Amino acid sequence: MITTSLAAKTALVTGASRGIGLAITKAFLEHGATVHALSRSQVDPATVSAADSERLIHHPVDVSDETAVGRVVTTILDQSEGVDILVNNAGITRDGLIMRMSTDDWRKVLDVNLSSAFFTSRALARHMIKRRSGCIINVSSVVGVIGNPGQANYVASKAGLIGLTKSLARELAGRSVRVNAVAPGFIATAMTDRLNDEQRSAISARIPLQRIGTPEEVAAVCLFLASDLSSYVTGQVLHVDGGLAM
Repeated sequence: MITTSLAAKTALVTGASRGIGLAITKAFLEHGATVHALSRSQVDPATVSAADSERLIHHPVDVSDETAVGRVVTTILDQSEGVDILVNNAGITRDGLIMRMSTDDWRKVLDVNLSSAFFTSRALARHMIKRRSGCIINVSSVVGVIGNPGQANYVASKAGLIGLTKSLARELAGRSVRVNAVAPGFIATAMTDRLNDEQRSAISARIPLQRIGTPEEVAAVCLFLASDLSSYVTGQVLHVDGGLAM
């Protein structure tokens, strides 16, 4: 029977300590996976059950640092039987209108959001090809599809992830490695927590489902993509946005 079980699977999740990344990490742990969490800050032990925490390994790393990422991935492969699932979730924002956006803000967002996914995918591609199995999930965004004023750097990075997803899906499909993306809409995270009630209402009014989503709803789609339920799905961008991009 095909299930969402990830028992005996090993996952690597970037940006795993909060928001969507934490929800993905918890979902994978709850379904039996061992999770290597790559993030600057450690996953709060209180957010994970004692049983699940035994399968959680944290690696403090700046995912925009090519050398550091390569070193961590090598360590993980040396100390495990392999990596079955890669989730490129790390992301930051440095918003501003383009005429005021600094080159540093442009580069930093592209480095963290897009280049990091290239670094991890490149580091694991040969390994997955040799095993003739693997799953890569890139966490993009609805704005990577429809755009958003004041976020040229963020939108470019998220649109880039979609292009990376489709190219890698074509490159790796012949070796049974699947590559997909999820495109969350407005999700209740630390970024949306800064909004006031009026701003929240205005956002909800734009969404056909009339509400902001939860990190757990994004994690559920990632669980589907990581599991055998999606064994014939590759090169796709699944929107988790309440219908915003329709």
